[in-house]
Amino acid sequence: MKRSDIFYAKILLFGEYTVMFGSKVLSIPFTHYQGSLRFLNSENYTDYAYARKSNSNLRDFQEYLLKANNSITSLFDMEGFDKDLKSGLYFESSIPQGYGIGSSGALVAAFYAQYAFRPLRRIAHLPQKEMTEIKQLFSLLESHFHGKSSGIDPLNAYFAQPLIIENDEINRTRIPRPSDFNKGAIFLVNTGRIGKTGPLVTRFLENYEEPQYQKRINEELIPVNNNCVQYLVKGQLKYFYSELRLLSRLQLELFQEMIPDGFAELWQKGLDEDSYRLKLLGSGGGGYLLGFTGNYEKVSKQFESAGLEVLPVYEQSRN
Repeated sequence: MKRSDIFYAKILLFGEYTVMFGSKVLSIPFTHYQGSLRFLNSENYTDYAYARKSNSNLRDFQEYLLKANNSITSLFDMEGFDKDLKSGLYFESSIPQGYGIGSSGALVAAFYAQYAFRPLRRIAHLPQKEMTEIKQLFSLLESHFHGKSSGIDPLNAYFAQPLIIENDEINRTRIPRPSDFNKGAIFLVNTGRIGKTGPLVTRFLENYEEPQYQKRINEELIPVNNNCVQYLVKGQLKYFYSELRLLSRLQLELFQEMIPDGFAELWQKGLDEDSYRLKLLGSGGGGYLLGFTGNYEKVSKQFESAGLEVLPVYEQSRN
């Protein structure tokens, strides 16, 4: 095996759930967490039990691939993968699982980069056709871990750049610099619980069958989600925060089952005090919640005084 690259976690800023119905998605790499393929040997300082479990999980992934159609496995060096698994291959990762920040996406990206016979170049401009094809392939690969995958997490991990995705169109983008947020920040709140994507997605799709719920998703949530993406990438932060308030309120109403117990009150408090906005990160149910504020120092102290871990994603450096 050639030396493995490092692949980062991801933050899905906007588009959870609504991505299934063609909404805009904005996803950014999160370099605080990362992972890479390694071999378990005497030179690695790692948790031996963790490495063995990771190797076992990769063997399950191998079995899934071998049961898939030949058009997928023919793209990869499955013999080399098998040989490396027998030699102790595992995925060394600091990305917490079940927290909505792309642990399986980073693994899939690492596998693709290492074992694809003709991996796509990670360059600034790729034809839409190639971007769409690799997203579809990533979706099939990551489905082993979630039952159903959009392919966005591995895509973000592989290219390590902010991405806007709408239907089948994928574009790299930029978001405002941390300094543009002044005292503000994008941050994570640790719920202290592990979320499970599959059951929550199933529940959402069941809810979506109800006509009134479907109407609110299509006519309220998706337009507001798309406005948030548009205003953020254009740097129109005044309009962005206004739409974000609407999005946070809608998610509180529509995704009650996805908000961990005890956090709805905290969510509502931010809206009432107009001091921060919370939203789901990924499917919810646990893991991290995503927060936005115009005064990170003040808000982070509020959360920490309540015994909650807060992690900045995007803030102006304090020198």
